Amino acid sequence: METSETEREQQLRQLPVSAAVGLGGGIHRAPWAWVSSLWPCERRWQKMLNEANTEPVTLEAVLAKENLRVAWLAVKANDGAPGVDGMDIGHSAEHIREHWEKIEAKLLTGEYCPGAVRAVEIPKAGGGMRRLGIPNVLDRMIQQAIHQQLSQRWEVEFSEHSYGFRPGRSAHDAVRSAQRYINSGKTWVVDIDLKNFFDEVDHDKLMGWVARKVGDKRLLRLIGDYLRAPMQKADRSRERRSKGTPQGGPLSPILANIYLDPLDKELERRELSFVRYADDIAIFCSSERAAARVLASVSEWIEKHLKVKVSSEKSGSGPSDQSSLLGFRLYQDGRIGVAPRAIERMKTEVRKLWEARQSLTSKQMREQWQLYITGWWNYFELAQWRREVEDQSGWIRRHMRKCFWLRWKTPRGRLAALRRLGVKRRSLGMAYSGLGAWAIARHWVIHQALKNSTLNRYGFVLPWDFAHA
Repeated sequence: METSETEREQQLRQLPVSAAVGLGGGIHRAPWAWVSSLWPCERRWQKMLNEANTEPVTLEAVLAKENLRVAWLAVKANDGAPGVDGMDIGHSAEHIREHWEKIEAKLLTGEYCPGAVRAVEIPKAGGGMRRLGIPNVLDRMIQQAIHQQLSQRWEVEFSEHSYGFRPGRSAHDAVRSAQRYINSGKTWVVDIDLKNFFDEVDHDKLMGWVARKVGDKRLLRLIGDYLRAPMQKADRSRERRSKGTPQGGPLSPILANIYLDPLDKELERRELSFVRYADDIAIFCSSERAAARVLASVSEWIEKHLKVKVSSEKSGSGPSDQSSLLGFRLYQDGRIGVAPRAIERMKTEVRKLWEARQSLTSKQMREQWQLYITGWWNYFELAQWRREVEDQSGWIRRHMRKCFWLRWKTPRGRLAALRRLGVKRRSLGMAYSGLGAWAIARHWVIHQALKNSTLNRYGFVLPWDFAHA
């Protein structure tokens, strides 16, 4: 990490999220990672979902006091940066209290105009940049209220094979389901990548499917207005949108699942074994020939019926242990491991976190390390084959030792630090060594000073050292 924050973390901190998930490097924030952190309000939210409602959704139901209260609690719990209006949670709360009657009246009469969304770009795990659209806090609350009502109608009909951004379901559930397919002998995997899915969603198709359960034209118009809300760039110029459902707002997850539900139903009709997590689709087959056939036919169906391109570069089929699913690798004997790309992203983050030129105290470095590595391990602890992770332990600790050596700065500072850490007599001469920091970090004197047990005692831990597969 350069100075106090990386550019990447600065971008990520703009998102209306506070949850950490383990799908990549850094803070591990997937698009819509904040959905996972709605569950401080889970009891209220789950209660609403359990109250199955087959009646068409109305704007009055969206604006009902209890529905809005739950929506506000979810938005408040997630916190997040302001939208284009510059108002944070606190200022937005004051604005809503003061002006809600007028806002509600405009919503009911169809005169309400959603604000533009603030464009934020973050790196994609596979390279390139992903653009998110961050709504104003007021619009996040209204979108969340709509999301809750739509979920009550659609959750009962969504596929059992769909796991992304759904209450009570997780990426781990998707991986375990995939493991069961492999254990049954379906060891060939078809990976389907929808090219720029969230930017290519056809508004007419989406609104047609939404209209099946939303009979209120005012609400349909409001949802359409949110889909078409302009994207404001950093230079304050605005870009009009006629397709796509930008990630970053509470409506995007449910709308994406509604759009892809026909695909789930088509795969079920074909009796295929599959898991879908948002736009990550993996289909499991028993032979190479079957996998090739499924890839061709499903890709054709998607492009014809969903009007979304399938990326020929990123889609393909092959043995399960040559593929990855949500950061995991599934071996043909059924074991779950960590995908090589996830290991590489973790190593990239280790280099940043143990960059010596940070204006942080040792306590702050410890806290940021624990925050990162605990979140990473909480996700990847699902892995049963952990050798790829455990093999990184020495390399990670070498980066820690290198960092401390550099932060001791001068021979005098290094001599004092080595003495404090119990190094004695001739070994103290290491303080005056001309070796480079990376070479010093593997020297036995530094290992004596910063033993694994010493690093652990001060909180610079590797959680897998204390875990059992």
